[in-house]
Amino acid sequence: MQHKRDQFIATLGKFAPVRCVEYLADCIIEARVQFKIVRGRKTKLGDFRAQSNKEKPVITVNGNLNEYSFLITSLHELAHLDTYRLHGNLVAPHGKEWKTAFAKRLLPLLDAKLLPEDLHQAVYESLHRLKATSGSDLRLSRILKSYDTQQALHLEQLPFKALFMLQNKVFIKGELRRTRYLCTEKSSKRIYLIHALAAITPLTNDQQ
Repeated sequence: MQHKRDQFIATLGKFAPVRCVEYLADCIIEARVQFKIVRGRKTKLGDFRAQSNKEKPVITVNGNLNEYSFLITSLHELAHLDTYRLHGNLVAPHGKEWKTAFAKRLLPLLDAKLLPEDLHQAVYESLHRLKATSGSDLRLSRILKSYDTQQALHLEQLPFKALFMLQNKVFIKGELRRTRYLCTEKSSKRIYLIHALAAITPLTNDQQ
């Protein structure tokens, strides 16, 4: 058993912060879950799926995330597993039950002071906001993205009505609705809600 744990820690060490990898490994092992590191996906960082049969639940996390995003995303999905085991599908995905579970997963990181100071503070503040907000925390997301090796331009950095490209479509930036902007696809005039931290390509009028 110890050998398998050591092997798992070695694998996770390629994706998660060295100081946090033992904590994360033990969380995953104790959760009795199929944990899979997958290719980067544009629509999500990770997910949790309960199996309809007797197989273990499945958590997947994108392997192209920076080490701190990988860590927090993994704990986010483990909190979904915790919530499912306690409440099944009877509660909201990011309701108070999930918020409580996520906070329990994050607290040991703070107590052991395993995070960089800026991220420690963002997580600490996020724990207080979890009681009143959804699962999306823009401040925490910004701090996590600051650890990306390649910095992207995000939608929130563009001015109102600016043109930009996302997934080969041209959009006009609109008003902010909580964590997402109302954006109009230029060709179809359809309205989309796009996350404030979506990585986009800005366009000028002559690039339309």
